[in-house]
Amino acid sequence: MKKTGEEKFIKQNAEMSMRLLEFWQWSQSDLLNNALRGTIAEFIVAKAVNATNEVRVEWDAFDLITPEGLKVEVKSSAYLQSWKQDRDSTISFSIRSAKGWDAATNISSTESIRSADVYVFCLLKEKDRSLVNPLNLDQWQFFILSTEQLNREKGTQKTIGINSLLKMNPIVAGYDELASAVQHAVDR
Repeated sequence: MKKTGEEKFIKQNAEMSMRLLEFWQWSQSDLLNNALRGTIAEFIVAKAVNATNEVRVEWDAFDLITPEGLKVEVKSSAYLQSWKQDRDSTISFSIRSAKGWDAATNISSTESIRSADVYVFCLLKEKDRSLVNPLNLDQWQFFILSTEQLNREKGTQKTIGINSLLKMNPIVAGYDELASAVQHAVDR
């Protein structure tokens, strides 16, 4: 069940003034943090493909499922990170296969595979630290490939750089085109 942020911590069966929102503010405000940026990317894609009705499942075999039943894996990368950098980060995405776990059944796959139907590679492309804002959808670029194409062209490869990804001729989209691009990648 989705929380509102107004839920209160409890001590000795009594509600305290400390709220869940305070925890979120404390733990989730560094939006350039790698792990959180990845979750933000998942949320952005989920909103675009209308897959936010359910609460996010952390360790499921894939990240999202669209109302049409497409399984989506979301990967994120950025030039800028939370820490001090001497140069921009190299853009790379994980594409490793895994023994997927189904949260609904608590059963793991017996073989390592890419469980999704489609991959959405999300690049936070802003390079100016004074301007970067993961909440600004204009600063994101999305590259979409079917898992079938990824399997065919990259086999068991575990990571892919931006140049190799571009050579695969992904569908390149902004936020507004994302939903149709995800469908089109599977239909290709």
